[in-house]
Amino acid sequence: MLRAIYLDYNATTPIDPEVIEEIRPFLEKEFGNPSSSHAFGNAPKRALDTARSRVAGLLGCSQEEIVFTSGGTESNNHAIKSAAMLRADRGKHIITTQIEHPSVTEAFRFLEKQGFEATYLPVDKTGRVSADMLESEIRPDTILVSIMHSNNEAGTLQPVEEIAGIAEKHGILMHTDAAQSAGKIKTKTNIAGLSLLSIAGHKLYAPKGIGALYIKKGLQLEPFCHGAGQEDGRRAGTENVALIAGLGKACEIAERELDKNFVHMKKFRDRLESELLNKTSGAAINGHREHRLPNTLSISFYDLEANRILDEIKDKVAASAGAACHSNTVSVSHVLSAMGMDEKWAKGTLRISTGRMSTEAEIDRAAQVISAAVKKLQNN
Repeated sequence: MLRAIYLDYNATTPIDPEVIEEIRPFLEKEFGNPSSSHAFGNAPKRALDTARSRVAGLLGCSQEEIVFTSGGTESNNHAIKSAAMLRADRGKHIITTQIEHPSVTEAFRFLEKQGFEATYLPVDKTGRVSADMLESEIRPDTILVSIMHSNNEAGTLQPVEEIAGIAEKHGILMHTDAAQSAGKIKTKTNIAGLSLLSIAGHKLYAPKGIGALYIKKGLQLEPFCHGAGQEDGRRAGTENVALIAGLGKACEIAERELDKNFVHMKKFRDRLESELLNKTSGAAINGHREHRLPNTLSISFYDLEANRILDEIKDKVAASAGAACHSNTVSVSHVLSAMGMDEKWAKGTLRISTGRMSTEAEIDRAAQVISAAVKKLQNN
């Protein structure tokens, strides 16, 4: 029996074999606390330094600007809440978009309960925000802008450089959630006006439960977690050395193989897109056709329900719905709603994402499986 094909890399990625080998010593023998002054802490301390250097290398910043976290959600919460509190004496207006990850949206909702006023920018039909609209919403009391680097559902890339430039012009802190971008496209912090950037390990072939936050040099955020002085006093708690070492190795691999992996993922994404459009009727591609991640395919099938398609293919192909499925009902996701999609298209949306491990044989078989499922449901 053929193994199911994994095409849900935007949800999570397998751990790279090189990453597993990097982690192994800190699970088997190097158990020391990196803060210890004795010999048992030496190897763990070196591992932290190496990992920090590798993450900084991928993001194009200094080691001192990297703080290790438990993942993208913590990084986003730390950046948004701490930055807002830091600048609260200047104003309480904060800006984001209608298509952010829940870890951003819910952080904004929390701040609203603390007396902040939030603006949620709309996006166009491709899922892209307008930099001009952002600037039109800036007020004298605006202190923070948080706009994602790329969207996890549609794959659309945002004009981060332009937005950061606007933020800098107005003296506003700018944060971007780059969890879906790191390792797939060039994701650098040396953008004028960019103050904070989040990444998540399990999106780039490192383990779950580890991430990092870039904090621009000179920005003194209140620690998100209080306690001892780990992470230069910015995030208390004994470091998870094994996972940090894994994240560092994953970032080193991502930087080393970025161009090759970009071509690989895009080739198979484009092949699958072409095959599905050729083999089915009533299909449409979502997101920006030029400004999008190389691995992400958001495709809608008119007047079908994504959960029914996934039920048909679940033993053969792993993918995600572009709509939320609960108790045999389908509700359109906030991203597709913000893009203004007609409900009959939105409910039949699949998010398919290729990865470094994807093969041509898998893509061709997935195209056959998905198209057969779609045709079956269309004929019922």
